[in-house]
Amino acid sequence: MPDRFQHFQQALDQRTEAGTLRTLKSRPIGIDFYSNDYLGLARNEKLQNILLKKVMEQPGLLSGSTGSRLISGNSPEAEETEKYIADTHHYPSALLFPSGYNANLALFSTLPTRHDTLIVDEQIHRSVHDACRMSHARKLKFRHNDIRNLEQILQKQSGLCYIAIESLYSMEGDLAPLKEIAAIADRYGAALIVDEAHALGVFGYGLVTEYQLQGQVFAAVVTYGKAFGAHGAAVLSTELIKKYLINFASPFIYTTSAQDMQWAAIKVSYNFINNHPGLSVKLQENINIFRKQGFLSPSSENSPIQPIIIPDNERLKKTHQILLEKGMVTYPVYSPTVKAGTERLRICLHSFNTEEEIVKLAEILKQCKGELNN
Repeated sequence: MPDRFQHFQQALDQRTEAGTLRTLKSRPIGIDFYSNDYLGLARNEKLQNILLKKVMEQPGLLSGSTGSRLISGNSPEAEETEKYIADTHHYPSALLFPSGYNANLALFSTLPTRHDTLIVDEQIHRSVHDACRMSHARKLKFRHNDIRNLEQILQKQSGLCYIAIESLYSMEGDLAPLKEIAAIADRYGAALIVDEAHALGVFGYGLVTEYQLQGQVFAAVVTYGKAFGAHGAAVLSTELIKKYLINFASPFIYTTSAQDMQWAAIKVSYNFINNHPGLSVKLQENINIFRKQGFLSPSSENSPIQPIIIPDNERLKKTHQILLEKGMVTYPVYSPTVKAGTERLRICLHSFNTEEEIVKLAEILKQCKGELNN
């Protein structure tokens, strides 16, 4: 390779030396404490059989969409799913995207203009940061879940401000003070955008719907690759915003639409969750069991994401490996993905985990802590 490309290899070498090189691996075999399949829908045989029956009745759902929604990729299935989602969440409209990442790129790269300001929680998902780089708006950060800091920033702004938060944060596992932030956005005439990726399904239709904040939340993003066990995402907002995104959002205009099976699976998952309320009840029971094991965590008490801070990449790697050898699959998050000193084991709890499994996980973690401290 020519010398002018050697910096690529040097960057990879640095990550290899630091022990943080990312590689693609097959799914490990073991007890799942790492996936976002909070309600177990991705592995639920009843749901799979419903989807299989639907495909047998309508095999055309498996065909490719053949183009973007604006060319040949639109379909009655997509439009019916959008109407269903909008009605379910009590929003005027919904616009489907192939993924939550794609939806955030569309929203934040398209709506704010060069005269506007984007104010984002410092823990917001990377997709929002990437979208901000595509936008001409100015971006500011406020301290994580710090209402006072957010208001201080808003007080100094002129022009239209957009506020970007998650309702449930994927790394901290904590909930946003959603009602308070919505009230502040109202007070300053700011447009609040809420990413509901990890809250949807865990807390009904997401916290915006649970708290009935549709009138105060300018737009919400709901994604289906986590608790819903499917894929794709929808932006919930007004008909005006939907039309604007269709006309000006490059990530929507120039993306080939997903096949209709993806949209059909979303509706099936909504119905399945409605008919099986015990799944979210069992999830909360399992979260409570884990919380009683006495670990310190930045997460909220009813969050399925329960990170354990292990401040040191090497200690974290050893803990993760010991758990894996004992059949417990967790996810280590190293710096620089998170700040040095806040490295963590990201533990995800599910409705299908048993009390015995959770207690065993806790026992191994405590044992690891003791051994690594010696």
